Amino acid sequence: MTGGAGQVTWERRGTTAFITFDRPAARNAMTWAMYEQLGAALDAIDADPEVRAAVLRGAGGCFVAGTDIAQFADFTTGDDGVAYERRLDAALDRLECLSVPTIAVIEGHAVGGGLAIAAACDLRVCTPDARFAMPIARTVGNCLSMANYARLLMHLGPARLAQLIFTAEPMLATEAHARAFVLEIVEPAGLEERITARCGQLLAMAPVTLRVTREAIRRIVRAVAAEGDDLLRQAYGSHDFHEGVAAFVARRAPRWEGR
Repeated sequence: MTGGAGQVTWERRGTTAFITFDRPAARNAMTWAMYEQLGAALDAIDADPEVRAAVLRGAGGCFVAGTDIAQFADFTTGDDGVAYERRLDAALDRLECLSVPTIAVIEGHAVGGGLAIAAACDLRVCTPDARFAMPIARTVGNCLSMANYARLLMHLGPARLAQLIFTAEPMLATEAHARAFVLEIVEPAGLEERITARCGQLLAMAPVTLRVTREAIRRIVRAVAAEGDDLLRQAYGSHDFHEGVAAFVARRAPRWEGR
C-alpha cells in the first residue's frame, strides 16, 4: 500500500486532546513509525494535566485501514509476526491505560488494526458510512493477538466475531450501533457539534470513577487473554501468510494452500 509515510499528530483544544491519524492517501494505514508516534502522543497527553478527554480520528474521511501490509513483506519467520503483534498490543495497551477517557470518531473504514484501535477506545461515535471489518482470512492470512481476540470477543461475542473473520464481510454502522459497539450514528453535518457535546459530557463526570472503570475493564480483558504466541507463529510462519502478502502487494487474488 502506498501513500507516503504518514504521521500521527495531536493537539489540545481546551481540555480535550485530538489525535489524528494522517495518511489519507492510504486510508490512514498505519506504518511502524505511526504506531510509535501514537505512543508518543499518548505519553504527551498523559503528561499534560489540563487534558481531561481524548478524541481519536482519521484524516480524509477514513478512520484507519489497518496496518500497511507492504511492511509484512520483510517478515521471514513466525517470530516476526509475534514481534509485530506485541508492538500492536503495546500501543493498544498504552491507549487503554491512558489516564483520560477516549472517544473514537469513525468515518469510513475501521479495518484490521483500525478496528482494534477503535475497540481499545472507551466510546465510539460513527457516521452512517462507517464500516467495521477484520478481513484477515481474505487478505493476508495472518491472525490476531490473544489480547485483540479477547477485546473484540468482549465487544461482539464469539459468534459475531467468528462471522466477522470467517466471512470477511464488514459490519455496517447500523449493526454496530444495534450491538452497542458504537454509542451513536451521527450525520457528517452534525459531527463536530456532537463530538463537542460528548466531550463535554465526559468532562462533567467524576474523573476517578472513569479512570478506575477503564482500568477494571482493561484488567478483565487481559484476564481473558491467554498466551497465544504459538498461534501467532503458526499463522505468520505459514506459507499462506507469505503468499497472502505477496498477492496483496501485487494486487492479485491469493492462492491458499493451507500450509
